[in-house]
Amino acid sequence: MGHEMTKKKRPKKGGGSPQQSFRGLVEVTRSGMAFVIVEGLSKDILVKQKNLNTALDGDEVLVNVIRQQGKSTGRMEGMVTDILKRKKTEFTGTLDVNKGFAFLVPEKGAFVPDIYIPANALGEAKTGDKAVVRIVAWGEKTRKPVGEIVEILDASDTNDLAMKEILVESGFPLNFPDEVITELTRISEKITTTEIRKRKDFRKQLTFTIDPADAKDFDDAISIKKLRGGYYEIGVHIADVSHYVLPDTALDKEADKRATSVYLPDRVLPMLPEKISNELCSLRPHEDKLTFSAVFKMNEKGEIKDHWLGRTVIHSKHRFTYEEVQEIIENGEGPYEEEILLLNKIAQQLRRERFDEGAINFSSQEVRFQLDETGRPIGIVIKESKEAHQLIEEFMLLANRTVAEYVSKIKINKQSVPFPYRVHDTPDEEKLKVFSIFARKFGHKFDLDNPDSIARSFNKMLQLVKGRPEQHVLETIGIRTMAKAIYTTDNIGHYGLGFEHYCHFTSPIRRYPDVLVHRVLAQCLAGDIKPDKQMEKKCKHSSEMERKAMDAERAANKYKQVEYMQQFIGETFEGVVSGVAHFGFWVETVDTKCEGLVSIHNLLAKDEFKHDESEYALIGLHTGRKFRIGDKVMIRVLAANMAKRQLDYDLAEELAPSGKAGKPAKAKKERARKEKPAAKGRAQKTRRK
Repeated sequence: MGHEMTKKKRPKKGGGSPQQSFRGLVEVTRSGMAFVIVEGLSKDILVKQKNLNTALDGDEVLVNVIRQQGKSTGRMEGMVTDILKRKKTEFTGTLDVNKGFAFLVPEKGAFVPDIYIPANALGEAKTGDKAVVRIVAWGEKTRKPVGEIVEILDASDTNDLAMKEILVESGFPLNFPDEVITELTRISEKITTTEIRKRKDFRKQLTFTIDPADAKDFDDAISIKKLRGGYYEIGVHIADVSHYVLPDTALDKEADKRATSVYLPDRVLPMLPEKISNELCSLRPHEDKLTFSAVFKMNEKGEIKDHWLGRTVIHSKHRFTYEEVQEIIENGEGPYEEEILLLNKIAQQLRRERFDEGAINFSSQEVRFQLDETGRPIGIVIKESKEAHQLIEEFMLLANRTVAEYVSKIKINKQSVPFPYRVHDTPDEEKLKVFSIFARKFGHKFDLDNPDSIARSFNKMLQLVKGRPEQHVLETIGIRTMAKAIYTTDNIGHYGLGFEHYCHFTSPIRRYPDVLVHRVLAQCLAGDIKPDKQMEKKCKHSSEMERKAMDAERAANKYKQVEYMQQFIGETFEGVVSGVAHFGFWVETVDTKCEGLVSIHNLLAKDEFKHDESEYALIGLHTGRKFRIGDKVMIRVLAANMAKRQLDYDLAEELAPSGKAGKPAKAKKERARKEKPAAKGRAQKTRRK
């Protein structure tokens, strides 16, 4: 039995006028009613359950319009005629085993019919088991979806179960198909003399990696060599994944399908099997490794005299953690301190120039969970981006930018080479107008004349608000005005970074677009370009999977937040309003960064509130009390719902008659910081460069 769902055949049209047909995404509402969202249509197309023809929430489909629902509504009703792309093929649920067959009953709210599993695919499964099932057939001949068991889940390990359910829910397969594993066994680990002769040899140059303490997949390494005349040769060496993962192989198709690794608090679901991600391609110390490199001849002011792009072989001398490098930067002592301090000096100069040229300087924080051996959160650590992180970031940005600039200049028949650029559009005009009015209340004037003046206004504001009470609110809302970065062949530049040309070249172990970049770059350097007509489609898919991975990461972090905060039910914390809606507002606790909802129902006894979008606030009609993004409040933890991944908070203060807050309840000291030992277990890893 194959691993793809059968597509529903499109019915032949009879006589008469041709039917209108649209391509769109299915969205199933809580009531079970479905709509197909079509780009460019003012109203979604309604599709009744009987006309979905096996389409599920998130699937890309073709839909035929069967009737207009009336001139007053302007809504069309349709019938799905073809499933173009399934959002997911694996589902979690509970098994109901009978003699000779079984059904997987999916989780409530999944809007998936029970999945039939034949006896020969059951194994040792029994009624009540939690399982992951892959649908292998579902079309005209099989009214019910037919599935095979991928994995029986251990219901007693609630953390493992929750993390796997989140991954499957987001459309990421837990295991690699058999054909991928078979292909892996054929890949030779030996680096031949013939292969080395094809490459520039950097094995004698000082080369090292800098990564998080818990990293196993080392994508990138830096080399440095002193030249004459005050110049240095600095190499950015990236794992040559495309040497091992060849186009149209099972390995390549699976990497394309996943498009990204997914980083959860206690695990990584890799894009590539561990033999490649953690062994063959990981730039481990004291081992020869094949790499693709961007090498720069530059001085200590960051001025680049020359650069070279090509395939190389390296031998890393040392594996640094960010913490070790930060210590060298701060104290001036440690292994290879001279080289580290020089690289940091250059990186800081590149960083200053980047912001001078229009990059927007939003500060970043990383929230990491300290976990015990069972995956239970026992502490939360907030980490700021320090100079050690910025050292790597600046050299990776330089390499990404240089590769994109090189490819952008190459033409075939006067046409640009299809290439996966990483682009970032200018901010949404309407959001920006609302934000600029809001920022003016804090004394910040925005020049909205052009993209450059907007970027300058942002940077001026971010500089002035550092350390001030309104910093959090202005940064939070400022980020929300920004567009989302995507992959596309349409090179519109990267607004946030201030780059005219940009791509992702530096992380091919964990991002598929980087693999595509390596392939196109290799063709350009060899003068043998074979334009990929599917490139834009691949870009769109990678952007979609990146969003799904981020959703999975957010869901897993939320689960850990709820799990962590359930020990504090009834206790009070200082928090900051992080979001506002007509039904209440969200508060993020200051110390633990755990977000929960204060429902409007809990506020109604105190006042009647309206949602003011221009103020980003809920405003009391009688007291005038505002709950605005960025405001500090005291909250009490009411409930922690693990199944819904939801925290409910209440205000731990009374409203004074004047509309000002009454004296806040005294917050109990957070036990976690005083009583819990530092964990030796795993920590969350976030590496989005």
